Amino acid sequence: MLTLTELHRASLELASLPLAAPLLALAPRGDGSPVLVLPGFITSDRSTRLLRGYLERQGYDAHAWKLGRNLGPKAIGWEGEKLLERLSMIFETSGQKVSVVGWSLGGIMARELARAAPDMVQRVISLGSPFTGDPQATTPAKLYEHLTGDALAGEALARRLRESVEPLPVPTTSIYSREDGVVPWRNCIEPSHARAENIEVHGSHCGMGVNPAVLYVVADRLATPVDAWKPFRRESWLSGVYPSSPSIN
Repeated sequence: MLTLTELHRASLELASLPLAAPLLALAPRGDGSPVLVLPGFITSDRSTRLLRGYLERQGYDAHAWKLGRNLGPKAIGWEGEKLLERLSMIFETSGQKVSVVGWSLGGIMARELARAAPDMVQRVISLGSPFTGDPQATTPAKLYEHLTGDALAGEALARRLRESVEPLPVPTTSIYSREDGVVPWRNCIEPSHARAENIEVHGSHCGMGVNPAVLYVVADRLATPVDAWKPFRRESWLSGVYPSSPSIN
């Protein structure tokens, strides 16, 4: 039922944005630092336009990934070299470390960027990203294999799954929903460590990038200084936002 109602629920989340606009404007302001936003599987920069526009209004230098549709290795290169090149360009142009926000598959890529280039990544925020657990449990698993040519099995995947339980070298936030109709929410849970957190919201998978609660949390997390990082505060809740323990399994 959650899968069948995904698009309907996403449209309701989008429709709620005008009502939430006054509250979203109260989110912590940015400092002009760069943010790279990665789209989910099959989608392109069009899907993240609203999220990037909101971050721009909040005072960030938001960047699209400019690699077309997210078809896994076909888009970023089999070693992720195209995405790494995009990150490097933003880093060199801005002279600052880059925060990376990734939706679904984009969040998995954001995490791999942080492991590959921690000297260029400020923090990682993932939206409904199944970076741990059984990848075959996601609804579009077979479609992913067909369109990307990337098998969800084998030693390369086993290595990535082993890495997924290791702490990232940068502050990490995983935003997830138990009402996700595309990926199992338990596969989006970050293992417990000092600068990692899991934040639960109500909503669909397809609506993560237009969900008012998600937008607020992203803005709040981006505004938290890395050298004074602390978990999302209960006092800054919006209706429908539920911080949860990073040790959930």
